[in-house]
Amino acid sequence: MAQEQGFRRVLGLFDSTMIVAGSMIGSGIFIVSADMARQLGSPGWLLIAWLVTGVLTLAAALSYGELAAMMPSAGGQYVYLREAYSPMWGFLYGWTLFVVIQTGTIAAVAVAFARFTGVLLPELIGEETFLFNYGTAGRFSLSLSTAQLLALAVIIFLTFINTRGITEGKIVQNIFTVAKTGALIALIFLGIAWADRADSAVYQGEFLSPATETGIPLSGIALLMVLGTAMVGSLFSADAWNNITFTAGEVKEPHRNIPWSLALGTGLVTLLYVLANLAYLFTLSLSEIQKAPFDRVGTAAMEVILGKQASVLMAIAIMVSTFGCNNGLILSGARVYWAMARDGLFFRRVGTLNPHRVPATALVLQAIWASLLILPRTFDPATGRYGNVYSNLLDYVVFAVLIFYILTVMGLFVLRRKRPSASRPYRAFGYPVVPGVYIICATLIALDLLIAEKTRPNTIPGLLLVLTGIPVYLLWSNKERK
Repeated sequence: MAQEQGFRRVLGLFDSTMIVAGSMIGSGIFIVSADMARQLGSPGWLLIAWLVTGVLTLAAALSYGELAAMMPSAGGQYVYLREAYSPMWGFLYGWTLFVVIQTGTIAAVAVAFARFTGVLLPELIGEETFLFNYGTAGRFSLSLSTAQLLALAVIIFLTFINTRGITEGKIVQNIFTVAKTGALIALIFLGIAWADRADSAVYQGEFLSPATETGIPLSGIALLMVLGTAMVGSLFSADAWNNITFTAGEVKEPHRNIPWSLALGTGLVTLLYVLANLAYLFTLSLSEIQKAPFDRVGTAAMEVILGKQASVLMAIAIMVSTFGCNNGLILSGARVYWAMARDGLFFRRVGTLNPHRVPATALVLQAIWASLLILPRTFDPATGRYGNVYSNLLDYVVFAVLIFYILTVMGLFVLRRKRPSASRPYRAFGYPVVPGVYIICATLIALDLLIAEKTRPNTIPGLLLVLTGIPVYLLWSNKERK
């Protein structure tokens, strides 16, 4: 394709797999199990939730493999939605990706890096260690903390590295993904092999007896609904596996390497996530998981094995994990905005490459918006706690992200019908059963999020945020036609 000639195809199978796994593994696996355990009230069902998340993620990844091999173009999922439905559907995904999904996640991961840096340097880095604090305006805090400043510095530094070329970006990605995978394997080994406590959750008598936070037993439809809402945490922790499709224009032999990297990366992370939770269950009681300080389950587990100094080791491990995760997110996200701009649906300058043959303008614009999402903070006078605006936005779009995944996998069926003779170097594993099962299960989870009391307030704002892209699309498409 002519529009891809500027990119350099330098990412091999190992590099691509590191982007998949590295973009998925952030700080979530060390934290979200606490809230999931509180909702499910059962060690066994906590494991089931993570296993179901992994199976669904792998099913979607295997389905995306066909689309990626069929259309190995920069932009990935944006391109698939554009070709399966219409340019507007591709734009709505790209718009939401830029406004919240990618940039909000970059902001969240950068702040997570800063938070755990604060464990090592508590006197210097903290969300309440202020450079200035002018009080509040309504529910917003007029302040800037050292944690925010460090998060901004991380985004700027990684963006700069990635403007120097795809080779520099992939080196950072490979080093940090290998390092954090090793750290996660060490946690699993220590948790399962060395921390075999008689009072741990894995030996509790009611291993498969789910209950609400108030102790009311769960079964039938109620259990399935709670399982669906609890999986929001695990689904978010396993997200971003699709980022390799954004960089398809820079992958060598994309018809082979992208499907394989999707399968290997999501399979590896699924295995690590399930085993990590098994390590938590061998190390901690269910109550200790549910009540882990600041939900830091990974730190609580390591403290059982290594004592209080484990908090420092876990902080370093999570810093490595979040740094590598953010590099993958920054590297890949910019390629979507580049593809949109090439279609005349974003700022024209964004659709250019710099002398290093990377979309530097898209990278810089992404960094600016992610940084702006970090700056506004909220303050709850009832609890005295500070929050972040991007956290609310990410809560809103969880439902929308799931809908886009469903639409993309459905696009596999649409394109089989619309373009039966198109070249398909790789055909989706288990078609039509595997992608069909994913669509059904993901749709049921989406409906659960839409009606469940805990998640319902976030779904409508998320859809409205997506719909704000319609007038923007009309504006840009009209401009392009003229």
